[in-house]
Amino acid sequence: MSESKKMDPMSGEKVEVDGIYENEAGQETELKRGDHFPSDLILGKTEWALTEFSFDNHHDGRTDPRLVPKEDDIDKQGKIDHPRRQMARGKK
Repeated sequence: MSESKKMDPMSGEKVEVDGIYENEAGQETELKRGDHFPSDLILGKTEWALTEFSFDNHHDGRTDPRLVPKEDDIDKQGKIDHPRRQMARGKK
């Protein structure tokens, strides 16, 4: 299905993925698989959008700080600190 025809889940529907969801009013809530999307007290039925996945092996769903390069790393040549950085090997 194309992205333009895809609908966000509505209040009352079942949650399929663990994560943090945001409704039309900007309120965020953490929902688990199998829960139902809650209704807003003022707006009633609202659409919900997934803003962040929940991971059991990550603290608060964020990247593990050990994987982020530090400023004082000794082996800067071996670290990839930019997505477009390439090692100086072979034919250019």
